[in-house]
Amino acid sequence: MNWLDISSTAFQAAFYLYCASFICYAIAVGGKRWSNRKPEDHNRRWGRFGFILAVAGWACHLTFFFTRWKGGGHIPTSNMYEFMTFLAMAIVFAFIIVHLIYRNNLLGAFAIPLVVIIIAYAAVFPSEVQPLIPALNNYWLKIHVTTAATGEAFFAVGFAAALVQLLRVIDFARTDKAGRREQKWVEFVLFFMVVIIGFLVSVFAFRGGGYEAKFQQEKVSIDQQGVQQSVTQTVEYGLPPIVAPYNSEKLSMQPYLGIKDPLFEAPSWMNGVNAGRKLNTVIWSLLSGAVLYGLLRLIARKPIAAVIHPHLSDIDPEDLDEISYRAIAIGFPIFTLGALIFAMIWAQIAWSRFWGWDPKEVWALITWLFYSAYLHLRLSRGWQGTRSAWLAVIGFIVVLFTLIGVNLVIAGLHSYAGV
Repeated sequence: MNWLDISSTAFQAAFYLYCASFICYAIAVGGKRWSNRKPEDHNRRWGRFGFILAVAGWACHLTFFFTRWKGGGHIPTSNMYEFMTFLAMAIVFAFIIVHLIYRNNLLGAFAIPLVVIIIAYAAVFPSEVQPLIPALNNYWLKIHVTTAATGEAFFAVGFAAALVQLLRVIDFARTDKAGRREQKWVEFVLFFMVVIIGFLVSVFAFRGGGYEAKFQQEKVSIDQQGVQQSVTQTVEYGLPPIVAPYNSEKLSMQPYLGIKDPLFEAPSWMNGVNAGRKLNTVIWSLLSGAVLYGLLRLIARKPIAAVIHPHLSDIDPEDLDEISYRAIAIGFPIFTLGALIFAMIWAQIAWSRFWGWDPKEVWALITWLFYSAYLHLRLSRGWQGTRSAWLAVIGFIVVLFTLIGVNLVIAGLHSYAGV
């Protein structure tokens, strides 16, 4: 029996079921105006379909996880592809738990598309099973990664509820300075999500077209004895190189839009793994996202948030506020265990120290401190409603930077996750 083939099939089934679930939730949110049923009946019916499909997708996703574990010989959380697929599975699990508690159907309209985006992002990375490096071959790493990701999954559900709450309560008819500022910031969050989608569109479009470019990069470093060392490596691009790697020479490059050479070189201070290529990807993401956002604005003739707002009129914002808080309250102790305590135990085993101020460690601590402040302000200062929702949204953006952004610009012991 080929466990990896079964794993691949189950993963594809999970992705399609999640997409179908999102469609059902979208109909529940946006289709009630054209339904002959009462809005609450329409919402309940399509929301139920969406939840059933999400549960079925999660069952397939769970099958993917265990069959890949069986076929690969180790828990599938050792590289960026495996970690992001596990994070997506954990988010669905967190959504199911929160849904069973609060029975809010429309939360899936924002939580499930987040899962779809994360799975599509994972597909950008190589999906082959890779052998473990020595630092990863420890059962404490399994505990550390799975619990940290589960905590982040509950943060993601809190983010989804908070974003729906903001879209629900912000008055787009206001023209005063404070009102316009709120409108612009919530629109910026949606633009940020469109940029991620633009990244996926650009990557898969150029990958489908077979685009590639190659550079030879020389990296110079100085060891502890003060001896200068030089390493030459080949960097391959899947997107047209607007940015060349620092201190590199072009080996091959397919012209695009009449451009035959990169426009500029990546700065020397970007020391992450393949930093030039990743900066190039960020630029393409912004460009693609801006074009996609412009098309959506052209079609809608108004801000995206203003288009979504009328469809959320039946939702109680206080329920969303409670869901967001409870999801984060559940995720916080799990994240504390996984990202700090279990991580330090593994660090002691792998690197003979509990804490080393590695960039990923620092940002995990920043994430923990941020959500600590969120819970403190919520419980001690009475921060609820819009202020609490904004903190939940900002907190998840910090989580995303910790997961993805750190590898783009900073070198560290966790950089292997971006390979």
